Amino acid sequence: MIKKPTLIATAFCSLFASSAALAKLSADEVAHLGQDLTPMGAEKSANADGSIPAWNNGITSAPAGYEPGMHHLDPFSTDKVLFTIDKSNIEKYKANLSPGQIALFEAYPDTFKMPVYETRRSASYPQFVYDATKKFAATAELVEGGNGIKNTAIGIPFPMPKTGLEAIWNHLLRYRGQSIERFGGQAAPTASGSYNYVGFDEQLLVKYSDPSATPAELQDSNILFKFKQKVTEPARLAGTALLVHETMDQILTPRQAWTYNSGQRRVRRAPNVAYDAPGTAADSLRTTDDFDMFNGSPNRYNWTLKGKQELYVPYNSYKLHSDKLEYDDILKPGHINPEHTRYEKHRVWVIEANLKDDTRHIYKKRVFYIDEDSWQVQVTDIYDNRDQLYRVAMAYGLNYYEVPTQWSTLEVYHDLNSRRYLAIGLDNQEKMYDFSQSFNDNEFTSSALRRAGR
Repeated sequence: MIKKPTLIATAFCSLFASSAALAKLSADEVAHLGQDLTPMGAEKSANADGSIPAWNNGITSAPAGYEPGMHHLDPFSTDKVLFTIDKSNIEKYKANLSPGQIALFEAYPDTFKMPVYETRRSASYPQFVYDATKKFAATAELVEGGNGIKNTAIGIPFPMPKTGLEAIWNHLLRYRGQSIERFGGQAAPTASGSYNYVGFDEQLLVKYSDPSATPAELQDSNILFKFKQKVTEPARLAGTALLVHETMDQILTPRQAWTYNSGQRRVRRAPNVAYDAPGTAADSLRTTDDFDMFNGSPNRYNWTLKGKQELYVPYNSYKLHSDKLEYDDILKPGHINPEHTRYEKHRVWVIEANLKDDTRHIYKKRVFYIDEDSWQVQVTDIYDNRDQLYRVAMAYGLNYYEVPTQWSTLEVYHDLNSRRYLAIGLDNQEKMYDFSQSFNDNEFTSSALRRAGR
């Protein structure tokens, strides 16, 4: 059952989820951050039966033996499975599952399972992120129509969201580091389980998260982040590249994107890299705005904040992240191998996005389940234009404790019609994410895109 947020947890839940003209947080509301609320706005206390513990600062140090550059050691490696949810006992746990998760048990009754472990509220962030969240909590606001933000920087803009739009902007702006290089790839297994691996190198420069960023500077530049992606394999796609400049006020300037085609050796503007355009080399199993569970402009939907729910979600997925695994160990027919997954019960915000009457998208409705501790979308239930469940996505997250930041190690998008799925972020056999880079703006130009492709 979804419970309505309490006054302490979120101020109030507005009935007008699409409105940007809401009262800003008062000093008394902001004072809850770091007290009965975590610095990110989550309820600090345990739930009623103690199955979700109180937040106790998350992970504050790396496990013994870990060095940056390694695949992350599991700080909870001695935890045992409490119970496993499968088709035979699903009725007992339905109240803590999303409709999309239940559909996966129905689609794969013999093989889909959820091993459930002790809940570890491991999410943590640098102190400057906590400080900025509290500093700008009373000034942050949506631009007209909600298609952008202003008067905020670095931290979560709306730690006590009053609308669905505010909550999804928290996901879009959650801290993931400032200058990051990622290595990995994706695969889209057929119904029989066969797949081709597509490798990527990605670079991300997050202007919004720079510790020295100010609201005035961000508003002046109107850039949230810059993203560059290059396909490294297979040979027929190698060198294909994408560049994105994401804007802070998307009414003033929409997203800017460029692609480099290795066959033509040309850079082209790509205004269609948005919304429901197919994702790169994804066999049409995800849209562009599915990436990172949701990205880009929210302007095609009406957003409603439904409340909070206790949900079994992928969490602390260090086992799935291990460099001891081969991709064949993970990728199985229908879904990834449950043996390497870990689910925990967490409180999540439930946000419903319904397509506006005057816009188009292949998804008519999307329901996002957002972790209260990190603002990471953990699960998404996606409906088609017949109001039928179409796709189910889950983010298998962990704390990259050298930063620290809570982020996914793998995202899996299940298509219920084709009975196929796309796994993005496969990095078990690749170099680990590098959060220590010092990228500059010159590395995110169309000329730089051409050089990267070559």
